Parts: sequence; C-alpha cells; structure tokens
Amino acid sequence: MNLINVIVVLVVIGVILWLINNYIPMDGTIKKILNVVVVILVLLWLLSAFGLIASLPGVRIG
Repeated sequence: MNLINVIVVLVVIGVILWLINNYIPMDGTIKKILNVVVVILVLLWLLSAFGLIASLPGVRIG
C-alpha cells in the first residue's frame, strides 16, 4: 500500500470521527467507546497494511 494512500485514509477517518464527535449528540461515555474502537481498528489495519501482523482474514478496507 502506498504511503500517500495510508495518510489519506487516516485523514479521512480522523475527519469523520471529528465530525461524529462534534455534530452528533451522544453521551460522553459512548463517544469514548467509539473513539477507542476506531483507534483499535485503525491500529490493526495499519499493522496489517505494513505487514507487521498476518493479514486479517475476511476484512477488506479500501
């Protein structure tokens, strides 16, 4: 995967998460859970994209 593609995906995910956190009213606890889940998923995707962990079977992003 191209480094520019990775950066673009990270920026898009960050903007979407920021929009959700700022413009969708929800409890603070739910926001924290959502943020943690997104961060964990992005970390797993990055590790898989750079080959540090085995490819995640059945999960395709992009």
